[in-house]
Amino acid sequence: MTMMLDINHLKSWIGRTETARDVVAPRLVREFAATFDRDDPAPRAGDPAPLAIHWCLAPPTAITAALGPDGHPARGGFLPPVPLPRRMWAGGTLRFADRLRVGDEVERRSRIADVVVKEGRAGPLCFVAVDHEIVSPRGLALTERHDIVYRAAAGGGAPPAEPVPLGPPPEDAEWHRDMQAGPVTLFRYSALTFNGHRIHYDRSYAREAESYPGLIVHGPLQATLLLDFAAEIGGAAPRHFTFRGLSPLFDFMPFRLVARRTGTGLALRTETGTGTSTMEASADW
Repeated sequence: MTMMLDINHLKSWIGRTETARDVVAPRLVREFAATFDRDDPAPRAGDPAPLAIHWCLAPPTAITAALGPDGHPARGGFLPPVPLPRRMWAGGTLRFADRLRVGDEVERRSRIADVVVKEGRAGPLCFVAVDHEIVSPRGLALTERHDIVYRAAAGGGAPPAEPVPLGPPPEDAEWHRDMQAGPVTLFRYSALTFNGHRIHYDRSYAREAESYPGLIVHGPLQATLLLDFAAEIGGAAPRHFTFRGLSPLFDFMPFRLVARRTGTGLALRTETGTGTSTMEASADW
């Protein structure tokens, strides 16, 4: 199966660049806060914008007729045309140089950094790494390494699954917070990021086409929760934040944010009632 992937053709995308622009509008900031159930004061020009709001800025805006069956734009534009049908946000690294502010005109400069094919337990995996620079009128605000993974299709539909309640906090949890991201939250976050991927809002598609038992909680949504949790614990936004998806988190699952001290900052994760870690992260100041 791996030989069916023309790695040399896919690697020809390395070095491609794209630039996009947007504005940190007050309405976007209000909607972002509401999606994360935060009753923040009305944003004013110059106020610090929420952490991770950059994932809502300048999303691809392909017309509906140009979308693939999964709701993503057809492949082969800026991103390489990987012929594996399942696409997921694998993880990333953020380095903050300055805080975005309400009213900022923002430019995102993106570059395909690498394309790698590996053999996984269920077939081939193709990893695409994209580097981003987010620039405000004051200069560089943050850099990001965005890792995307493509996988083969799963066979058959997914059987129904029942939520597992959360038990006592794990012994290593110095801080913890119980959460659940239901369908309305997932729909709102998809709208904020103009993300048409049907696994986040179309339950029939998620079950029948991609064999998931429920709607999938977005990777960047989980990462935003962990980043905000780290900033709350640390008393300030971290300078460096890295996260990696480990297992799908579904909308019917209660989950817990867990954090503990490390030598240089915090180790964080999201954990379900089964004890499964769905995302791990680290934050350093």
